[in-house]
Amino acid sequence: MEPDYVKLRDIKPALSGYIRDALILLKKDPVPEEDAVHDMRVLMKKSRAVLKLISTQIESESFKRDYESLREVGRIMSLWRETSVHRKILKDLRRKNQELFSILQDNEKLGILMSKPEVPAEPSESMKNDLENIGEHLDKTGYRIRFQSFENLDPALLLISLENTYNIVVDRFITCRNNLKPVCLHEFRKKAKDLLYQLWFFRPLNPGSVKALEKKLDALTQNLGRFNDLNQLISAIDYKYQTTSANPALDELVIHIRSEQDRYLAEVWPQAIKIFRPGQKLINYLGFKILMV
Repeated sequence: MEPDYVKLRDIKPALSGYIRDALILLKKDPVPEEDAVHDMRVLMKKSRAVLKLISTQIESESFKRDYESLREVGRIMSLWRETSVHRKILKDLRRKNQELFSILQDNEKLGILMSKPEVPAEPSESMKNDLENIGEHLDKTGYRIRFQSFENLDPALLLISLENTYNIVVDRFITCRNNLKPVCLHEFRKKAKDLLYQLWFFRPLNPGSVKALEKKLDALTQNLGRFNDLNQLISAIDYKYQTTSANPALDELVIHIRSEQDRYLAEVWPQAIKIFRPGQKLINYLGFKILMV
């Protein structure tokens, strides 16, 4: 006889683990490598998504303090990530458009973005301050979570919180389809990431369906992320189209970038309408029918 309940994945060990792993990555090298920065930023996003999931069942002051602390960590590291992302995108574009880049070889901003800076053996004073700030935020948040009790979390309320996250993503999706501004797409991606990271705790309820949705959400958010990276690149080169442009080669480069953005969005919309169809309930979509305890 099958049991009439399924236990959700424990939240406290996972949340503590995210913060512990981020500290390990932070202290691994004097100056964090690009992959470490990426992994730490993902861990911070996962941590914040977990806090949102349990926000209605913990003290509001506790939630606000820990959430803001982890968001500050992500904000500091976002500045480290942008340069490496711009460089990788430009090198890929150069590989596809070598003749165009030969014309743009004297463009100072492109040259700076494409050059890989030497990784210093020791961090600068500014970097030291950032590293100390991050370490302090992670240490204090991890310490506070260690002494919080998550034993009385109500699974039914967690499921309601997950459904609320889903409804927020639906709203952001509909907003995007009516307004394709990059800021709207960025919000859609951030909320979809929350849903992706929260779903992991509910996987025992219906492993096949949840894992399939996680896979779809991961692909969807990756494509939205690539769109956003390209948009940030256009801002980084300080491009603004003018009808009397003195740099048609730069105009052409941006057209190629826009084409890449179109390609990524073309991958997003067919999947998004299936997952976030207006009026659809997440619980019905995933087939949750088993009582949780």
